[in-house]
Amino acid sequence: MSTWQQHPGVRSGNRLTAGERAADVVRNGMGSWPFVFTFLGFMAIWAALNGNRGFDPYPFILLNLFLSMIAGLQGAILLTSAKRADSISSEVALHTLANTARLQELIETNTALTTTISELATQIHDHVFAED
Repeated sequence: MSTWQQHPGVRSGNRLTAGERAADVVRNGMGSWPFVFTFLGFMAIWAALNGNRGFDPYPFILLNLFLSMIAGLQGAILLTSAKRADSISSEVALHTLANTARLQELIETNTALTTTISELATQIHDHVFAED
């Protein structure tokens, strides 16, 4: 599980649309080393099985057709994944903004309390050490 999926400000699970879940699956699948190595392995097996006389004769016309179709979809797939990543970043940013506002309130309250305590300590000191 990715770290961002554990972030309290990012929607996950049933709170995602089907398209968002699909974008996550595609991004996590295609954007991984296992996918890269599987793809390279598939290409090597295809080339080894076909040689010059296999079911897809040299220069692998069917394989080239499939790869061209995949290349045609890559732009849309990359944009979909990038859009989902932007959505995640926006959710994290909004969560951070809300937390920052709350922390600012707490800091201001703490500063006011510290000022009050300082003033009371000064009054106590003046009262205890007052010259009568």
